[in-house]
Amino acid sequence: MASHHFEVKVAGGKLVVADLTDDGSTVTSAQISGDFFLEPEEAYDAINGALVGASVTESAEELQQRIDDALSPLPAVSLHGFSTRDVANAARRALLDAKDLTDYDWTVIHSPVLPTPVNVALDQYLLEEVAAGRKGPILRFWEWEDKAVVFGSYQSFQNELDPEGIEKHDIVPVRRISGGGAMFMEGGNCVTYSMYLPDDIVAGLSYVDSYQYLDTWVLAGLQSLGVNAWYVPINDITSDGGKIGGAAQKRVPGAVLHHTTMSYDINADKMMEVLRVGKVKLADKGVRSAKKRVDPLRRQTGVPRQEVIETLMNTFTSRYPAEVGELSDADIAAAEKLVEEKFGTEAWTHRVP
Repeated sequence: MASHHFEVKVAGGKLVVADLTDDGSTVTSAQISGDFFLEPEEAYDAINGALVGASVTESAEELQQRIDDALSPLPAVSLHGFSTRDVANAARRALLDAKDLTDYDWTVIHSPVLPTPVNVALDQYLLEEVAAGRKGPILRFWEWEDKAVVFGSYQSFQNELDPEGIEKHDIVPVRRISGGGAMFMEGGNCVTYSMYLPDDIVAGLSYVDSYQYLDTWVLAGLQSLGVNAWYVPINDITSDGGKIGGAAQKRVPGAVLHHTTMSYDINADKMMEVLRVGKVKLADKGVRSAKKRVDPLRRQTGVPRQEVIETLMNTFTSRYPAEVGELSDADIAAAEKLVEEKFGTEAWTHRVP
């Protein structure tokens, strides 16, 4: 008989704790606890009873359906501070013996100023280092001074980038290893960070749920700066003042790269000359026509970019076991080698013409 335990702190809500046992094939006992509110009293027993007998291989969606079916006959069920989805996620992650962000010792790095291709190459290098167990989980904030477009692994170069704008503004196009869309990046115009983590941290979470889970601390940090921010699935961070940024992921056996770019102060006119989809991106941010700047973080926080980064770093280190570290000369040299071999080559940059 195996015992399992997992705790979930619901974003903006309460704590949900799952304690389960199984016989190798089915759940034999289930105890959900926490500081949530639930009515009527019978609903509590119904939730626990719904999990008993479930296969240990059932997904969070299937476990949630069990719980919803058990609650449906009861009158006026009211859940405060959590949802049946939260219970199902906690139960699924318990059965998988998943880890939480708090279960690891993190290294938080504020990078020195590096060329954008080196920053992109570091994402592959550090991901592979964590996957191999040579490094523990890392949170890294980028710094750069060049002008670049970092675009998704599966985007078409010619469909997304305007050659005339690239040449006019001396832009470096860099294809990253994750999917998603293109980002126009001049020094100081964005806040970008990357997380490299063992894959058991997201075990049991759906692809969609993993995005918000890994960025929960960011929302808290933004809120401490006076920004009412929230997540829009799959991968967007938005606020009362419009879209702030978006995230992307790359998964390899054993590890996950999760990185997010948030707009601090972007020259939208220049961006529209560089990106063919500039008008679409602006419309998505709620801007109907070209404007001089797209500046959600600068405008909504009223503080310098470096203070935004410091606040986010402090938010992370206050929540999770972490110490501040730095990139080694060997790390940077390995990334520079990857630029020569991959990220700076025509073959990679134009892999999708």
